[in-house]
Amino acid sequence: MNYGLNILQEARRDLVSLGALIHRLDPGRIPFRKATRCDIHVSGGEFNVAANLSDCFGMKTAIVSAMVNYPIGDLIAERVKAMGVKSFYKTFDHNGVNGPNMATVLSDQGHGVRAPVVFYNRCNEAAAQLKPGDFNWDEIFAGGVRWFHSGGIFAALSETTAELIIEGMQAAKAAGAVTSFDLNFREKLWKISGGESRAVSVVRRIVDNVDVLVGNEEDLQKGLGIPGPEVAAKSKLDPSVFFGMIDQVTAQHPNVKIVATTLREVHTTNRHSWSAVAWINGQTYAAPTCELDVLDRVGGGDGFAAGFIYGLLTGEAPEDAVKLGWAHGALLTTFPGDTTMATVDQVRAFAKGGSARIQR
Repeated sequence: MNYGLNILQEARRDLVSLGALIHRLDPGRIPFRKATRCDIHVSGGEFNVAANLSDCFGMKTAIVSAMVNYPIGDLIAERVKAMGVKSFYKTFDHNGVNGPNMATVLSDQGHGVRAPVVFYNRCNEAAAQLKPGDFNWDEIFAGGVRWFHSGGIFAALSETTAELIIEGMQAAKAAGAVTSFDLNFREKLWKISGGESRAVSVVRRIVDNVDVLVGNEEDLQKGLGIPGPEVAAKSKLDPSVFFGMIDQVTAQHPNVKIVATTLREVHTTNRHSWSAVAWINGQTYAAPTCELDVLDRVGGGDGFAAGFIYGLLTGEAPEDAVKLGWAHGALLTTFPGDTTMATVDQVRAFAKGGSARIQR
């Protein structure tokens, strides 16, 4: 099944991601202004996809990123290894005072009517200094690569990171890989690097090299500058707004063969309705809607992307690929942290309509 894509059947690596590695400080349900302790989660929108595909789905993946030679870098590198992800780093030395640093994301979990609060310390971030020419793509893609993935968070970090994504995409295409990009529009990040107008001009240039696009209607509007329909959807779970924008996406970027997203209606911080939809080579597909009791919502979208890409790489029927992404994203919200703790059997059982009955 080609979905309009030419997916290599055999290669040394199933997926290579390009993006920033970060550590997330998580005080749980306590807001930071009252926190006395934090858990540390290793993350990164692009890394999460590679980690999920490796740890849950048993695929051969790699991350291309910046690393800093200091204890926080050691902590992050250890977690990358633990998730089974091969690393290709440009390493920076920390000066002992102000960097370069591995970025910190600070995010409490909220509870009930109190939403999570997310803010950043990306001051003097090593990943923002990455630029074209920093990596040997021939070495990274030696033996073949089936899929190359990056995202809007990394693109927003600096003028050079977006250019590096384009360089990586073009090298991946030359190596025969499918390319994907998660729009992941983050207003706070783009605000300090030129705002929405720069975001649109940068992201459009990247998407000219992309086969598979992940992003909701807000991502499409703010990342690609595509106007939304006049009539707002009655529900966040109504896919009509998303599907109504696809013609404009493909008119602007005819190279894009697949556009997919999660649909989420947030009732309270810990209670969400959850679905997913995809436009695949001219056809539309939708997953069921389920009610989630959310432990930690961070990373659910990356969980969907990983399960969906796994379905495509393994030749599942399009509707089953969407369900695998939907199921894995749902399960990911039941674990602490940003990356998966699920097994592929759990994902497949949930995708087929499994329940939360105890497994003995």
